Amino acid sequence: MIALTIALAVLVGVSLGLLGGGGSILTVPLLAYVAGLDAKEAISTSLLVVGVTSAVGAVSHAWAGRVRWRTGLMFGAAGMAGAYAGGLLARFVPGAVLLIGFAVIMMATAVAMVRGRRETEAGSFPSLPVAKIVVLGLTVGLVTGLVGAGGGFLVVPALALLGGLSMPVAVGTALVVIAMNSFAGLAGHLATAHIHWPLAAAVTAAALIGTLVGARLTAFVNPAVLRKAFGWFVLAMASVILGEEVHPLLGVTAAGLTAAAAGMTLACTRYAHCPLRRMAGRHGVAAGAT
Repeated sequence: MIALTIALAVLVGVSLGLLGGGGSILTVPLLAYVAGLDAKEAISTSLLVVGVTSAVGAVSHAWAGRVRWRTGLMFGAAGMAGAYAGGLLARFVPGAVLLIGFAVIMMATAVAMVRGRRETEAGSFPSLPVAKIVVLGLTVGLVTGLVGAGGGFLVVPALALLGGLSMPVAVGTALVVIAMNSFAGLAGHLATAHIHWPLAAAVTAAALIGTLVGARLTAFVNPAVLRKAFGWFVLAMASVILGEEVHPLLGVTAAGLTAAAAGMTLACTRYAHCPLRRMAGRHGVAAGAT
Protein backbone atom coordinates (compact mmCIF):
# COMPACT_ATOMS: atom_id res chain seq x y z
CA MET A 1 0.00 0.00 0.00
CA ILE A 2 2.91 2.36 0.65
CA ALA A 3 4.23 1.73 -2.86
CA LEU A 4 0.75 2.38 -4.29
CA THR A 5 0.48 5.58 -2.24
CA ILE A 6 3.78 6.89 -3.59
CA ALA A 7 2.84 5.95 -7.17
CA LEU A 8 -0.50 7.73 -6.92
CA ALA A 9 1.24 10.76 -5.37
CA VAL A 10 2.79 11.41 -8.78
CA LEU A 11 -0.75 12.05 -10.09
CA VAL A 12 -1.24 14.58 -7.29
CA GLY A 13 1.77 16.51 -8.54
CA VAL A 14 0.65 16.33 -12.17
CA SER A 15 -2.73 17.74 -11.16
CA LEU A 16 -1.14 20.65 -9.30
CA GLY A 17 1.33 21.47 -12.04
CA LEU A 18 -1.20 21.18 -14.84
CA LEU A 19 -4.40 22.57 -13.30
CA GLY A 20 -3.21 24.72 -10.40
CA GLY A 21 -5.28 22.63 -8.00
CA GLY A 22 -6.60 19.21 -7.24
CA GLY A 23 -3.62 18.17 -5.15
CA SER A 24 -5.42 18.19 -1.82
CA ILE A 25 -8.58 16.70 -3.33
CA LEU A 26 -6.51 13.64 -4.18
CA THR A 27 -3.99 13.72 -1.32
CA VAL A 28 -6.41 13.58 1.62
CA PRO A 29 -8.31 10.47 0.40
CA LEU A 30 -5.00 8.95 -0.72
CA LEU A 31 -3.45 9.30 2.74
CA ALA A 32 -6.64 8.37 4.60
CA TYR A 33 -7.80 5.35 2.60
CA VAL A 34 -4.69 4.03 0.85
CA ALA A 35 -1.94 4.88 3.35
CA GLY A 36 -4.27 4.28 6.33
CA LEU A 37 -3.72 7.54 8.23
CA ASP A 38 -6.46 8.89 10.48
CA ALA A 39 -8.43 11.88 9.21
CA LYS A 40 -6.59 14.67 11.01
CA GLU A 41 -3.15 13.18 10.34
CA ALA A 42 -4.08 12.83 6.67
CA ILE A 43 -5.19 16.47 6.50
CA SER A 44 -2.06 17.85 8.18
CA THR A 45 0.23 15.66 6.05
CA SER A 46 -1.69 16.74 2.94
CA LEU A 47 -1.03 20.38 3.76
CA LEU A 48 2.70 19.67 3.92
CA VAL A 49 2.74 17.74 0.63
CA VAL A 50 0.58 20.24 -1.23
CA GLY A 51 2.49 23.22 0.18
CA VAL A 52 5.90 21.96 -0.92
CA THR A 53 4.77 20.76 -4.35
CA SER A 54 2.83 23.96 -5.03
CA ALA A 55 5.88 26.08 -4.16
CA VAL A 56 8.07 24.12 -6.56
CA GLY A 57 5.37 24.24 -9.23
CA ALA A 58 5.06 28.00 -8.81
CA VAL A 59 8.79 28.42 -9.43
CA SER A 60 8.53 26.33 -12.60
CA HIS A 61 5.62 28.46 -13.85
CA ALA A 62 7.44 31.65 -12.86
CA TRP A 63 10.42 30.73 -15.06
CA ALA A 64 7.95 30.52 -17.95
CA GLY A 65 6.46 33.93 -17.08
CA ARG A 66 3.11 32.54 -15.90
CA VAL A 67 2.97 34.09 -12.41
CA ARG A 68 1.60 37.52 -11.36
CA TRP A 69 3.51 37.90 -8.11
CA ARG A 70 1.75 41.01 -6.79
CA THR A 71 -1.67 39.41 -7.14
CA GLY A 72 -0.60 36.08 -5.74
CA LEU A 73 1.16 37.55 -2.71
CA MET A 74 -1.77 39.82 -1.82
CA PHE A 75 -4.30 37.00 -2.16
CA GLY A 76 -2.01 34.57 -0.33
CA ALA A 77 -1.33 36.93 2.58
CA ALA A 78 -5.07 37.22 3.28
CA GLY A 79 -5.47 33.46 2.81
CA MET A 80 -2.70 32.65 5.30
CA ALA A 81 -4.61 34.35 8.11
CA GLY A 82 -7.74 32.36 7.29
CA ALA A 83 -5.77 29.11 6.89
CA TYR A 84 -4.06 29.48 10.26
CA ALA A 85 -7.41 30.15 11.93
CA GLY A 86 -8.92 27.15 10.16
CA GLY A 87 -6.06 24.95 11.32
CA LEU A 88 -6.65 26.02 14.92
CA LEU A 89 -10.41 25.47 14.66
CA ALA A 90 -9.94 21.99 13.16
CA ARG A 91 -8.87 20.58 16.53
CA PHE A 92 -12.42 21.09 17.86
CA VAL A 93 -14.11 19.29 14.95
CA PRO A 94 -14.30 15.45 14.76
CA GLY A 95 -12.23 13.90 11.99
CA ALA A 96 -15.26 12.27 10.35
CA VAL A 97 -17.01 15.63 10.15
CA LEU A 98 -13.95 17.16 8.51
CA LEU A 99 -13.88 14.42 5.88
CA ILE A 100 -17.61 14.81 5.17
CA GLY A 101 -17.08 18.55 4.78
CA PHE A 102 -14.17 17.79 2.50
CA ALA A 103 -16.43 15.58 0.35
CA VAL A 104 -18.96 18.41 0.04
CA ILE A 105 -16.21 20.79 -1.11
CA MET A 106 -15.02 18.15 -3.57
CA MET A 107 -18.50 17.93 -5.11
CA ALA A 108 -18.89 21.70 -5.36
CA THR A 109 -15.52 22.19 -7.02
CA ALA A 110 -16.04 19.18 -9.31
CA VAL A 111 -19.32 20.63 -10.59
CA ALA A 112 -17.52 23.90 -11.31
CA MET A 113 -14.82 22.01 -13.22
CA VAL A 114 -17.33 20.05 -15.30
CA ARG A 115 -19.36 23.13 -16.13
CA GLY A 116 -16.19 24.96 -17.13
CA ARG A 117 -15.36 28.62 -16.86
CA ARG A 118 -14.75 31.38 -19.31
CA GLU A 119 -11.23 31.65 -20.70
CA THR A 120 -9.88 35.17 -20.86
CA GLU A 121 -7.18 36.53 -23.09
CA ALA A 122 -3.75 37.05 -21.69
CA GLY A 123 -2.96 40.58 -20.83
CA SER A 124 -2.13 43.02 -18.09
CA PHE A 125 -3.73 42.35 -14.75
CA PRO A 126 -6.37 44.95 -13.86
CA SER A 127 -6.47 46.31 -10.33
CA LEU A 128 -8.93 44.51 -8.08
CA PRO A 129 -10.49 46.09 -4.99
CA VAL A 130 -8.31 45.26 -2.01
CA ALA A 131 -11.39 44.47 0.10
CA LYS A 132 -12.54 41.85 -2.42
CA ILE A 133 -9.10 40.22 -2.47
CA VAL A 134 -8.98 40.13 1.35
CA VAL A 135 -12.47 38.64 1.78
CA LEU A 136 -11.95 36.02 -0.91
CA GLY A 137 -8.49 35.18 0.41
CA LEU A 138 -9.73 34.78 3.98
CA THR A 139 -12.58 32.52 2.86
CA VAL A 140 -10.37 30.25 0.77
CA GLY A 141 -7.77 30.19 3.55
CA LEU A 142 -10.32 29.14 6.17
CA VAL A 143 -11.37 26.21 3.99
CA THR A 144 -7.71 25.29 3.50
CA GLY A 145 -6.98 25.20 7.21
CA LEU A 146 -10.13 23.30 8.17
CA VAL A 147 -10.16 20.47 5.67
CA GLY A 148 -6.68 20.48 4.16
CA ALA A 149 -7.82 21.70 0.74
CA GLY A 150 -5.31 24.01 -0.90
CA GLY A 151 -8.16 25.92 -2.53
CA GLY A 152 -6.79 25.80 -6.06
CA PHE A 153 -10.17 25.27 -7.67
CA LEU A 154 -11.45 28.30 -5.79
CA VAL A 155 -8.42 30.49 -6.51
CA VAL A 156 -8.05 29.69 -10.21
CA PRO A 157 -11.61 30.71 -11.17
CA ALA A 158 -11.27 33.87 -9.10
CA LEU A 159 -8.06 34.86 -10.86
CA ALA A 160 -9.41 33.96 -14.30
CA LEU A 161 -12.86 35.53 -13.98
CA LEU A 162 -12.30 38.44 -11.60
CA GLY A 163 -8.70 39.19 -12.48
CA GLY A 164 -8.85 38.68 -16.22
CA LEU A 165 -5.86 36.33 -16.28
CA SER A 166 -5.47 33.67 -18.94
CA MET A 167 -5.74 30.10 -17.65
CA PRO A 168 -1.98 29.34 -17.73
CA VAL A 169 -1.20 32.53 -15.79
CA ALA A 170 -4.09 31.91 -13.36
CA VAL A 171 -2.71 28.40 -12.72
CA GLY A 172 0.81 29.65 -12.03
CA THR A 173 -0.40 32.46 -9.75
CA ALA A 174 -2.76 30.10 -7.92
CA LEU A 175 0.16 27.83 -7.02
CA VAL A 176 1.74 30.74 -5.12
CA VAL A 177 -1.49 31.21 -3.15
CA ILE A 178 -1.91 27.47 -2.51
CA ALA A 179 1.63 27.17 -1.15
CA MET A 180 1.14 30.10 1.23
CA ASN A 181 -2.27 28.85 2.42
CA SER A 182 -1.06 25.28 2.88
CA PHE A 183 1.93 26.26 5.04
CA ALA A 184 -0.23 28.55 7.17
CA GLY A 185 -2.84 25.83 7.63
CA LEU A 186 -0.10 23.35 8.52
CA ALA A 187 1.18 25.73 11.21
CA GLY A 188 -2.28 25.73 12.76
CA HIS A 189 -2.47 21.92 12.70
CA LEU A 190 1.02 21.25 14.08
CA ALA A 191 -0.07 22.27 17.59
CA THR A 192 -2.10 19.06 17.93
CA ALA A 193 -1.70 16.91 14.80
CA HIS A 194 0.99 14.30 14.22
CA ILE A 195 2.75 13.88 10.88
CA HIS A 196 4.27 10.61 9.69
CA TRP A 197 7.45 12.25 8.44
CA PRO A 198 9.01 9.35 6.45
CA LEU A 199 5.74 8.80 4.56
CA ALA A 200 5.25 12.55 4.09
CA ALA A 201 8.77 12.86 2.64
CA ALA A 202 8.24 9.98 0.21
CA VAL A 203 4.84 11.24 -0.96
CA THR A 204 6.18 14.78 -1.32
CA ALA A 205 9.14 13.60 -3.43
CA ALA A 206 6.80 11.65 -5.72
CA ALA A 207 4.40 14.57 -6.00
CA LEU A 208 7.29 16.92 -6.85
CA ILE A 209 8.16 14.79 -9.86
CA GLY A 210 4.55 14.94 -10.99
CA THR A 211 4.40 18.71 -10.47
CA LEU A 212 7.35 19.35 -12.77
CA VAL A 213 5.82 17.06 -15.40
CA GLY A 214 2.44 18.77 -15.09
CA ALA A 215 3.94 22.25 -15.43
CA ARG A 216 5.64 21.21 -18.68
CA LEU A 217 2.43 19.63 -20.01
CA THR A 218 0.50 22.88 -19.59
CA ALA A 219 1.52 24.10 -23.03
CA PHE A 220 0.56 20.85 -24.78
CA VAL A 221 -2.66 19.60 -23.15
CA ASN A 222 -6.13 21.03 -23.73
CA PRO A 223 -6.95 22.26 -20.20
CA ALA A 224 -10.72 22.32 -20.78
CA VAL A 225 -10.91 18.63 -21.67
CA LEU A 226 -8.61 17.59 -18.84
CA ARG A 227 -10.42 19.78 -16.32
CA LYS A 228 -13.79 18.21 -17.12
CA ALA A 229 -12.43 14.67 -17.00
CA PHE A 230 -10.78 15.42 -13.68
CA GLY A 231 -14.05 16.89 -12.39
CA TRP A 232 -15.87 13.60 -12.97
CA PHE A 233 -13.06 11.75 -11.22
CA VAL A 234 -13.31 14.08 -8.22
CA LEU A 235 -17.07 13.42 -8.00
CA ALA A 236 -16.34 9.69 -7.90
CA MET A 237 -13.79 10.22 -5.12
CA ALA A 238 -16.34 12.23 -3.13
CA SER A 239 -18.72 9.27 -3.41
CA VAL A 240 -16.07 7.02 -1.87
CA ILE A 241 -15.62 9.35 1.11
CA LEU A 242 -19.39 9.63 1.69
CA GLY A 243 -19.66 5.84 1.56
CA GLU A 244 -16.84 5.43 4.08
CA GLU A 245 -17.82 8.17 6.52
CA VAL A 246 -21.65 8.26 6.33
CA HIS A 247 -23.17 5.06 4.90
CA PRO A 248 -22.24 2.70 2.05
CA LEU A 249 -25.68 3.19 0.49
CA LEU A 250 -25.08 6.94 0.23
CA GLY A 251 -21.75 6.32 -1.46
CA VAL A 252 -23.28 3.89 -3.96
CA THR A 253 -26.14 6.31 -4.69
CA ALA A 254 -23.75 9.22 -5.24
CA ALA A 255 -21.55 7.08 -7.48
CA GLY A 256 -24.58 5.97 -9.50
CA LEU A 257 -25.78 9.53 -9.99
CA THR A 258 -22.29 10.59 -11.04
CA ALA A 259 -22.10 7.78 -13.60
CA ALA A 260 -25.54 8.65 -14.98
CA ALA A 261 -24.70 12.35 -15.26
CA ALA A 262 -21.37 11.59 -16.93
CA GLY A 263 -23.11 9.30 -19.40
CA MET A 264 -25.73 11.92 -20.29
CA THR A 265 -23.06 14.57 -20.70
CA LEU A 266 -21.04 12.32 -22.99
CA ALA A 267 -24.17 11.55 -25.02
CA CYS A 268 -24.88 15.26 -25.41
CA THR A 269 -21.48 15.77 -27.01
CA ARG A 270 -22.21 13.10 -29.65
CA TYR A 271 -25.93 13.24 -30.39
CA ALA A 272 -28.16 16.14 -31.38
CA HIS A 273 -31.20 14.90 -29.44
CA CYS A 274 -30.09 15.51 -25.87
CA PRO A 275 -32.48 15.88 -22.90
CA LEU A 276 -30.04 18.17 -21.11
CA ARG A 277 -29.81 20.47 -24.13
CA ARG A 278 -33.60 20.60 -24.46
CA MET A 279 -33.95 21.38 -20.75
CA ALA A 280 -31.38 24.19 -21.07
CA GLY A 281 -33.27 25.53 -24.08
CA ARG A 282 -36.60 25.59 -22.24
CA HIS A 283 -34.93 27.25 -19.29
CA GLY A 284 -33.50 29.92 -21.58
CA VAL A 285 -36.93 30.56 -23.17
CA ALA A 286 -38.57 30.81 -19.78
CA ALA A 287 -35.90 33.21 -18.58
CA GLY A 288 -36.39 35.34 -21.68
CA ALA A 289 -40.14 35.41 -21.12
CA THR A 290 -39.65 36.77 -17.65
